[in-house]
Amino acid sequence: MTSSSPTASAPTSSATSTPSPRTSPRASTSPSSTSATSRPPTSRPVTTPPRPPTRTPTAPPPTTSRASTTTPATTPRTTPTTTSPRPVACTVPSGLLGRDLTRVPTDRKVVALTFDAGASNDGVASILATLADKGVPRTFFLTGDFVDAFPSSARAMAKYPIGNHTYNHPDLTTLSDSGIRTEINSAESRIKAVTGQDPRPYFRFPFGAVTTRTIAVVNAECYVPFRWTVDTLGWKGTSGGQSVGTVVNRVLDAAVPGEIVLMHVGAHPKDGSTLDADALPRMIDALRARGYGFVTLQAVLGSAP
Repeated sequence: MTSSSPTASAPTSSATSTPSPRTSPRASTSPSSTSATSRPPTSRPVTTPPRPPTRTPTAPPPTTSRASTTTPATTPRTTPTTTSPRPVACTVPSGLLGRDLTRVPTDRKVVALTFDAGASNDGVASILATLADKGVPRTFFLTGDFVDAFPSSARAMAKYPIGNHTYNHPDLTTLSDSGIRTEINSAESRIKAVTGQDPRPYFRFPFGAVTTRTIAVVNAECYVPFRWTVDTLGWKGTSGGQSVGTVVNRVLDAAVPGEIVLMHVGAHPKDGSTLDADALPRMIDALRARGYGFVTLQAVLGSAP
């Protein structure tokens, strides 16, 4: 995939974003601050991530002195066992350091469809069938917990780029640097073991909760954080006032060159709706009718200096 005319994507912006269940990000207005919001209930228990192999310590990643004061509104999660920083064996393009990207830097009329997977897999089969039928590339962000719970679905999603969404989907701003590394490395280990694919360099922060410190830790682990241009809000379900129509309209209303769309593969934990999966065929057709094509997030790497 290729893209042209890189444009700035400040880590502080998050267009039309709101919190979503388990695998959906929480709105964040700045990479140096987060705000607590209510979160819908999750449908699956949190497990302790397996401890990945200890890596030889090197110079620790840059951190900020500002500590997060936000406490997640969900049931407290078990803090994983800590790990050492990853040895220097990869390079994040300098133009992508310190950023939580909200769009693909291009002037071309292309859209990147992305899907978070961390709760259920109820919409996976439908989503994959639609994307295959319409010939549309995509990027999936998987938690280690999802991979362990639904290995067949994880392998089926790995035809196109897959990214790291941590192991347990915690608010990383509440964890220490070593705790963040453990969440990242535990998920990476399970994703590799189950799918055979390395999720690097694609990463998405749970709830969209970021600070300059957490971005620096993620970068040091060879990952580039990807946010979104628009959240479909399909995760709210029909019980939350959403519909196939509202999902499609949100995407169309926010359409710009390089738009990154956030969707989810799971069902609403209470009403069982899978609005993102149901809206996908209509969404793709409507975007194409407006002259848009589709890319994966790999297009960002090709445009980075």
